[in-house]
Amino acid sequence: MTATNQKHHLRICIIQSCYIPWKGFFDLIGRCDEYVIFDRAQYAKRHWHNRNRIKTANGVEWLTIPVVTKSRFEQPIDEVEIEKPWADKHWRSLELAYRRAPFFGALAPTVKGWYELASKERRLTDVNEIFLRGIAGLLGLKTRITRDDTYPAVGNQTERLLTIAKAAGADRYLSGPSAREYLDESMFTSAGIAPEWMSYDGYPEYDQLYGHFEHAVTVLDLLFNCGTNASRYLKHSA
Repeated sequence: MTATNQKHHLRICIIQSCYIPWKGFFDLIGRCDEYVIFDRAQYAKRHWHNRNRIKTANGVEWLTIPVVTKSRFEQPIDEVEIEKPWADKHWRSLELAYRRAPFFGALAPTVKGWYELASKERRLTDVNEIFLRGIAGLLGLKTRITRDDTYPAVGNQTERLLTIAKAAGADRYLSGPSAREYLDESMFTSAGIAPEWMSYDGYPEYDQLYGHFEHAVTVLDLLFNCGTNASRYLKHSA
């Protein structure tokens, strides 16, 4: 008898952390075996790293974590420090916006607990990780979540991503569509890793508070409105 050599398949995504991201972020993660939090990447102002949007009776509003950026022009995300207390204010905004949502009462103790934990953290990356892991758990995602400092990373942006993917043993790399601008796909294919591109089209709408439907809000909107049914509105579950 000869043993068959079965190749182990592993799809990876390597993305910078965001604060309470939208549903598409978790859809992408949920399609992968491993998600690497890529916070050695450079922090970008007015990005999603430290802010996101909620739907309120007065329209869409931003929740922004105040961070220290003055004279720190090229700091990586994992070095960004929080400037002043913020968590209580964000929780009160969420409570005001979503207290009438069908599943707010059931989920409020869990989500409030994340805010209490996050309020003790000094670095943005640690705050984001609390919410990323917590939300992934509520959505039932089985994806392994690791940090990029688990892996070596050298060279330019494509080289760093490729180094991580190779070290993780991945044979597929799933990326958001915006990375097409800089990613050198040929480097991945020549290393035996197939680059794949995420599409964020065609998400179904759900019953949402306050008028016309808005996709581009935090996934907490979906959880408070749909509860245990939330994952069916992520395309990977459809």
